[in-house]
Amino acid sequence: MDLRELEAAVEGILFASGEPVGVERICLALELDRETAEMLLKKLEDHYAYERRGVRLVRMEDSYQLCSAPDYADVIRKAFEIRKSAKLSQPALEALTVVAYYQPTTRAYVDQVRGVDSSYTMGLLQERGLIEECGHLQVPGRPRLYRTTKEFLRVFHLSSLDELPEMPGLEPEGQLRIGEDGTLPEGDA
Repeated sequence: MDLRELEAAVEGILFASGEPVGVERICLALELDRETAEMLLKKLEDHYAYERRGVRLVRMEDSYQLCSAPDYADVIRKAFEIRKSAKLSQPALEALTVVAYYQPTTRAYVDQVRGVDSSYTMGLLQERGLIEECGHLQVPGRPRLYRTTKEFLRVFHLSSLDELPEMPGLEPEGQLRIGEDGTLPEGDA
């Protein structure tokens, strides 16, 4: 396939999926190296943005998804009679911020930072697909650990968590530093 056909094939894969598609999956399907696949994806992303099309190519970490352009959200909702999605409440935004910046983290830690019980709010965030369980902390009681999802990245127009703005002074005293294996490093237990 020539470059134009490859670009069209990538576009077809993304359109047919309706979900984020990993770069590796595109590489396997089209027998491409990662560098070429990423070049094609960047070219498509730039094309949609430059042409001000009704769709955008959105990058979320190592995945890409075709989404409608935010400029046309109102007419799309009107066409499909979709209610505007409910905005997050202040407590939900607070809890989501704690999870986003300190993931993986426990509900108890979110409660500690906010100073109130966050069980309802954490459940709501899970229902909306913005956070998910990602294991258990390796301490007595084995509390659940939570992290943000790809849906979180999509909703907040982020490619990765590295794009979160700096939050000086957010770290409260006694914050647990949790290892990737769900254990506490020496001195934090």
